[in-house]
Amino acid sequence: MKKEAESLIEKEHGTNPKISRYWIQRYDLFSKYDQGIEMDEEGWYSVTPEEIAIKQAERCRGKVVIDCFSGVGGNTIQFAKVCSSVIAIDIDPMKIALAMNNAKVYGVANRIDFVTGDFMQLAPSLKGDVLFLSPPWGGPTYSKVESYKLDMLLPRDGYSLFQTALSITPNIIMFLPKNIDLAQLEELACLSSPPLTLEIEENSIGGEIKAITAYFSSNVV
Repeated sequence: MKKEAESLIEKEHGTNPKISRYWIQRYDLFSKYDQGIEMDEEGWYSVTPEEIAIKQAERCRGKVVIDCFSGVGGNTIQFAKVCSSVIAIDIDPMKIALAMNNAKVYGVANRIDFVTGDFMQLAPSLKGDVLFLSPPWGGPTYSKVESYKLDMLLPRDGYSLFQTALSITPNIIMFLPKNIDLAQLEELACLSSPPLTLEIEENSIGGEIKAITAYFSSNVV
C-alpha cells in the first residue's frame, strides 16, 4: 500500500507542469526526500539545494542563527545540525508546518525554535550571532533579468531587509540569484557604519552556478 501511494505521488509530481521540471532534482534539494519530506509548490523552486545549505551552515558552526525566511526548512535543517540553536521564521504557517515536518525527518526538530510571523516586525525582539536572509526572489522568472536588483526581492527591498538585519547583528548571510548586481552588495558593505567585510561565493551544483551567497561580517575585533 505504501509503495502504491509513493507511486501515485511520483506520478502526480512528475506530470504536474509546475513541479515536473524540479522533480528530477528532489534528492539535490533533500537527500532524505523519500523518508517523508513535504513541500508546497513554491518550495520546489525556492528551497536551497542541500549541498549549498550544508556549506552555508558550516560557516555558522556553534553559533545562534536566525533563518528569517525559512520556507520549507532546507537551510534551517542544515543550520540545526551544526549550530548551537536556530530560530526559523516564516510568515506562512503552512510553510512552518512543512519545515517542522522536514526537520523531524532529519532528526533536528528539537534544536529549532519555529516562529510564525513577519521578520520585519519581529526583528526588535530577536537576538542571534548570525542572520540568514533568503527572501523570495519573485519566482522562477528572476533568471530572465540581465541584472537582478535588490529592490526586486520580496516582501521588502533588499536595502530595507539589510538595515533591519544590521539592527540585530553585523554577521549577515544573503542567499541571492546568480545574476544579482554585485555592485549593490559592495555598496551595502561600504555604506554600513562601520563598513563591513564582504565575501562573495558562487554556489554551483554539477558544475552549474545556481546562486550567490554574500557573507557580511564586522571588521571590529
